Amino acid sequence: MERITISIETELATILDQLTEKNGYTSRSEAIRDLIRGWHSQETLRQNESEHCIAHLGYVYNHHDRTMAERIANLQHDHHDLTVSSMHLHLDHDNCLEVAFLKGKTKEVRQFAHRIVAQTGVRHGSVQIVPLTLEKAAKGHDHGDGVHHFHLQPAS
Repeated sequence: MERITISIETELATILDQLTEKNGYTSRSEAIRDLIRGWHSQETLRQNESEHCIAHLGYVYNHHDRTMAERIANLQHDHHDLTVSSMHLHLDHDNCLEVAFLKGKTKEVRQFAHRIVAQTGVRHGSVQIVPLTLEKAAKGHDHGDGVHHFHLQPAS
């Protein structure tokens, strides 16, 4: 690991210390490493929309609005290649939280997620995209069937 030194204003150092403690980091270094990873991931996504990613999409909606539930289901079926899994949670008598796990090309995942979030009746919609790199599995790593395959690894 490389050691670096940075200079920041006292006020920013105080904020860093408060956020480091509040978020459970054991050190400033770990907090800054995490910030850099996030910054790098977002930059990678901006530059390489054709690359692979995984994502989780969360949103709340009123399940009594049958047309909205049907629209969301139709969108998910139309993009079944992107939706790996979804989980549905009843919050109260009216509202449901749905979380969908997505995998595919970044541009396609982002467009699909935004179409869901933009549906009338969807509230608190958000998507978290994690860029992936495609790596060929090591030689002899064929799980016994002789077929070589690729692994999708988090980019940073």
